[in-house]
Amino acid sequence: MHESPHITEAESEVMKLLWQKEPMTASEIISALTQQMQWSDQTIKTFLNRLHKKKAIRFEKSGRNYLYYPLVSHDEYLKAENRSFLNRVYKGAVGMLCAKFLEEETLSEKDIEELQQILENKKKS
Repeated sequence: MHESPHITEAESEVMKLLWQKEPMTASEIISALTQQMQWSDQTIKTFLNRLHKKKAIRFEKSGRNYLYYPLVSHDEYLKAENRSFLNRVYKGAVGMLCAKFLEEETLSEKDIEELQQILENKKKS
């Protein structure tokens, strides 16, 4: 698998739209994000250009419109973000991240059972 490009928090707003519905025209993206984020048309066009340069999205010309498609899946994005957070905050120590999370959070019996099952499966593989 290729390495996912770094997508900023602001750029991820564009990606979220494309993960929900593809393709989308530039005007659909601009319309949605000017309402949701109160960004200018030019700001959104800048994000589209950045994402295209990073190879996170592609476009096709269709008549007078540009149709945008994601090249990075939501799953790839989440994996890259998780890895980045893990390396930045915990220096890659998965165990420390899990331990800290489990100490701080309230877990239901179901949550605990699911975690135990995940750990058992990891142990076997």
